[in-house]
Amino acid sequence: MSAPSGGIDLNPTLADLLTLHVQPALLLPTLVVGAWYGWRFMQAQRTPQGRTRWPLWRAALFALGWVLLLLTTQSRAATLTQSSMALYMTRLMLLAEVVPPLLVLGIPRGVALDPRRGVGRVLNVLLDPWLALAVWTAVIIFWNVPAGFNASVVANTAAALLPGLYLLSSLLVWSVILRPLPAVQPATIGSRGWFGLLAALPMMAVASVWLYSPRVLYQPFVNALCLWNLTPLQNQQISGWIMMLAGLPALALAFIQLFQWLVSLTEQQDLPPA
Repeated sequence: MSAPSGGIDLNPTLADLLTLHVQPALLLPTLVVGAWYGWRFMQAQRTPQGRTRWPLWRAALFALGWVLLLLTTQSRAATLTQSSMALYMTRLMLLAEVVPPLLVLGIPRGVALDPRRGVGRVLNVLLDPWLALAVWTAVIIFWNVPAGFNASVVANTAAALLPGLYLLSSLLVWSVILRPLPAVQPATIGSRGWFGLLAALPMMAVASVWLYSPRVLYQPFVNALCLWNLTPLQNQQISGWIMMLAGLPALALAFIQLFQWLVSLTEQQDLPPA
């Protein structure tokens, strides 16, 4: 067991990182959403039609994403932002690339929404690919350029505000890619594939800068005491690898969707004229 430095254990175990640390601003909405989902799921299981459109595997995926969201936002790891950029980036990538697709896949099939009124109209606007791409790109670029990230860490908004923005903007992106609400999302698989490809570019660009930069880019980490005896530059480079590897599944899915789109175009061209 290592000696603490400045009141911080520089070699925490996984159990230490997962120790409960409540952040009410993120905990309360998470509990409300989880309770509402569980209530609606139990209601749907009362009828054969409900069980068909809302199978158990969808609820299991949602529950897994919900638990990961709690572990990521309500643990001691959330308090170590300035001690490990790599740990911080791991949390952000869980919130951006793991939790959102699990939550989106948990949405039941056949949700009846009118794209011209009420909630359906709001979702029709929010899930517009260009809007989702603009919000996602703004979050990635602004909070990862040195000026934006330095200000976020110094103002202590990186611990709560930035993870929330990553989660919400990524929920928009994954909703466009996976299209859980076709009633308000008329996009084809080809347009979703192109969208996924474009959405992956900002994160890959930031990851590349971190990997190949010869110096530490963020002032709060220049002379920081880092966890596990890593240097600040090693932390930055590892963060680049984490971000790049976390983005590969979404990028692979985009290529699969584009391939399916090209196959469908070829099949349509091979059909004989009517």
